[in-house]
Amino acid sequence: MSLLLLGLRSVAAAGLRCPPVRGKKRWLWPYLRYLEKKAALEGPPPPVPRSQKPNFDYHAEIVAFSKRLNETFSVQLLKTAFVNQSYLVEEESRRRALGLDHETAALNLEDNQKLAEEGSDFTQSYLTRTLQQAFPNLPEAGLKALVDYLTSQQVICHVAQNLSVEDLTLSAECPLSPDTLQKTFLAVIGALLESSGPEKTEHFLQDFLIPQMIGKDLFDVWFVTDPMSLLVEQLSQRNIPLPEPRITRQSGATTVLPVYFVGLYCDKKLIAEGPGETVIAAEEEAARVALRKMFGFAENRRPWDYSPYRQDNSDKKAIHTS
Repeated sequence: MSLLLLGLRSVAAAGLRCPPVRGKKRWLWPYLRYLEKKAALEGPPPPVPRSQKPNFDYHAEIVAFSKRLNETFSVQLLKTAFVNQSYLVEEESRRRALGLDHETAALNLEDNQKLAEEGSDFTQSYLTRTLQQAFPNLPEAGLKALVDYLTSQQVICHVAQNLSVEDLTLSAECPLSPDTLQKTFLAVIGALLESSGPEKTEHFLQDFLIPQMIGKDLFDVWFVTDPMSLLVEQLSQRNIPLPEPRITRQSGATTVLPVYFVGLYCDKKLIAEGPGETVIAAEEEAARVALRKMFGFAENRRPWDYSPYRQDNSDKKAIHTS
């Protein structure tokens, strides 16, 4: 018995030495659970601008932005295009809070207001001229609807985010508001206009703004409440007889899911046909099909051509083409 007690005392004095098991990190799972619970309680961290994060060289990023787009920018103009008025106000107030006087706290920087106005004016004029040349039969209201869509905040912000304009923008807002992002992208266009001239800027708009029309239907962009009245107006201007709607096909007329096909005839020739759940809806869809053909915006139209547009067929021949 004494020998057993002596052995237990020696083991207790020396301590139990258990070799660690390789690959088993018993601390990792509780630690990850703690981080998960902490993130759920505290919420996500506030967003931080990319320019305030470590390992960020602003000058190198500006030059890389120019090279990535394969455009020749003036570095100073491009830097000005990313500076918003709110950034200047916030930075000057922060410097005055540190005890600097008014003259020392003032920044020798210019905001992008002037460049944004130049970029907006050039974008509007170029898109109007180009779309009018590509779709000469499109009325002024439809042309304006296309230009407004391509210069809308949604489209411009989508292009700007995919070009990483948001990461280089200097603003007091984080994340950026759509207004600030749109203004910054237009300022980049203005900087390119002053740096490389109008021809390069037109190519830039051809590459990034005009492709946003791919897959878009004319009447998804241009909201026409009464397509039949518009069709009658356009046919009257072209001295073409008014359309006569006729039901060409129908299916399930006595069921809950009927389908009607209405055709529009001019001079006893079918110019368009459209389906609908009711006769009125089918007639409106047929009018839209006829308008797409008349304006050159049909689904089977040729791909976009950047060369000068020439129209060989007359309007009357185009409307009678099925």
